[in-house]
Amino acid sequence: MIEKILPVALLFFVGLVHAADAPPPAEPAYIAVRPMIAEQQRLVAPNAIEVSEAVELGGLKQWITIRGADKANPVLIYVHGGPGAAEMGRSWPYQRGWEDFFTVVQWDQRGTAKTLRSGGEAANKAELTRERMAKDLVELMALVRQRLGVERVVLLGHSWGNVIGLDAAMAKPEWVSAYVGVGPLMNLQANEKAQYEGLLAEARKRKDATALAELDAIAPYPGEGDIPFAKVNVARKWVQAWGGLAAYRDNANFYFRAARLSPYYEFEDRLAIDAGGQLSVPALLPDMKRADHTQIRATRFPVLMFLGRHDLTTPSSVIEPWLAQLKAPVKQLVWFEHSAHLAPHEEPGKFLVALVERVRPLAVGQRQ
Repeated sequence: MIEKILPVALLFFVGLVHAADAPPPAEPAYIAVRPMIAEQQRLVAPNAIEVSEAVELGGLKQWITIRGADKANPVLIYVHGGPGAAEMGRSWPYQRGWEDFFTVVQWDQRGTAKTLRSGGEAANKAELTRERMAKDLVELMALVRQRLGVERVVLLGHSWGNVIGLDAAMAKPEWVSAYVGVGPLMNLQANEKAQYEGLLAEARKRKDATALAELDAIAPYPGEGDIPFAKVNVARKWVQAWGGLAAYRDNANFYFRAARLSPYYEFEDRLAIDAGGQLSVPALLPDMKRADHTQIRATRFPVLMFLGRHDLTTPSSVIEPWLAQLKAPVKQLVWFEHSAHLAPHEEPGKFLVALVERVRPLAVGQRQ
């Protein structure tokens, strides 16, 4: 199978695309395995919930799953990154454990994956903006609150998902029991500056002349005004090569390829993740450049930052000082020592324990 590289890649511009225009030769094997995974993960307890459907958000049918072993558990909405890096099809390796303690909602945002495939490019592109997507999330929160009979939900934003996740949380703080940021993008300009400085330091430490030459060639980075995609790709190349996307690895194939075995995704849905990156990143980049959640000084809800110690995609040096000055009912910084940008996938056991020990008590304590 030929692997393509997007001009601007997924996961906050990072990632190899692992779907070709035609199904890979192993696709029949993937098709055979998916029902086995679906059966193993089937939720059969009397008060369980297992839903996969398209719901209308902002005038567009958008795909969600709702899964949990007990509907009495707190509700957690996962707001995926990218833009365009849908998590629904990639969450099966770790999410089943979460479902014993939370009712987990996955959502393919407008512009990607099943939502893009089902609605078509024109409908998805028509209102592909930060403002509209944050409103979509508010509508999703309202739908989940009504359907599951809860007053508040946990919002978990990953990478870009924190832009619209915090937008929605600040718009409806009374609906949020806790906010969890995972590798959060808070301020694009500050993020890119910190990333570039980290890469230069790493290149010097490694005495890597090739990397230094390539990084010097894109200076000043990010610079003022637009950031050329060619420069972004150089930076992200070295982020991934040096374990800044997935710790101790020079790639994140284990993450990107997980969707191949998802019970919720067909081959065409995987293609729509790739197409979603190509559609979403250029459309949303202006909104991303204007985003600066480091200006948030106080919240009415608890805030927890789950950070990978090796994350060069969204460096912690941008997040730590912001959290230190934030006024919130509860605030916590949780480190994942052997993760970079993909902590749920990299340290799934520790991530689950952190959710259960740190987040669930906040959600249960605010249940009404």
